[in-house]
Amino acid sequence: MDLSVIIINYNTKELTGQAVASVRETAKSASCEVIVIDNSSEPEERYQSVDEGVVVLDGVENRGFGNACNLGAARAKGEYLLFLNSDAVVHAEAIDRTVGYLREHPEVGALGIRMLLEDGTLDRGCKRGFPTPSASLYYFLGLDKKHPESRKYGAYHQTFLPDDQTAETDCVSGAYLMMPRSFFLELGGFDEIFFMYGEDIDLCYRVKEAGRKVVYYADASITHLKGASGLHSKSKEIIYHFHRAMKLFYRKHYWKKYNIFVSAAVYFGIWAKYRLALLTAKKAGS
Repeated sequence: MDLSVIIINYNTKELTGQAVASVRETAKSASCEVIVIDNSSEPEERYQSVDEGVVVLDGVENRGFGNACNLGAARAKGEYLLFLNSDAVVHAEAIDRTVGYLREHPEVGALGIRMLLEDGTLDRGCKRGFPTPSASLYYFLGLDKKHPESRKYGAYHQTFLPDDQTAETDCVSGAYLMMPRSFFLELGGFDEIFFMYGEDIDLCYRVKEAGRKVVYYADASITHLKGASGLHSKSKEIIYHFHRAMKLFYRKHYWKKYNIFVSAAVYFGIWAKYRLALLTAKKAGS
């Protein structure tokens, strides 16, 4: 089998069904199975399927996105894995083209594609740089928008890379992330210290540490219904996990690379951003 598509359902039954249907309708030359992990959804939101090509793992304890993906990968039979968000709609030929690209380029360890928002604009998360202290600072200061062609100022979202050209990048989004199954298992899968957010960036970091490439593939696309799954809501839990992931990533990969003053500034910046996000959410809800 060419591909195992892994989708996590967490109270998104309708979206998951739409994502599964888009996979089944668009994968033509690539043989594939779909594995849906139901991450402790409410009874009315649990996904069920009668399609023989769709396996549903139900009753899974919700230990985070990465844990659920790892469970799916352990069950997978495909030569390649595709981690696909439940709020994604796969476009024609996307799966066949990306499987073909990975087969022709064994040096590539992780592949992402062009992700479009509902209004047709690019979801900037589909190709981005690692969140180094400098890249993050330039991004928060808005210098990437002023100097999008600059590799220095545009590092965070790789704005210097044309949206319509395939290119090597630092990391791609877990909304559509394809890689060889054997390599994923060799890396140990997603690091489960990340409950949600950050696990895809961490995985791509380890892909590059292992000497393989991360590629943004521009000749295939999905529509990313960003926010439809509820993961971009202003709940305290979501805000907490988002900022916790920043701290975890820095602690894991950058703590030993920067002096105590830089680390203190980064931690203060994360804390300040977290408090501001909570305040903004509270005002929006009042």
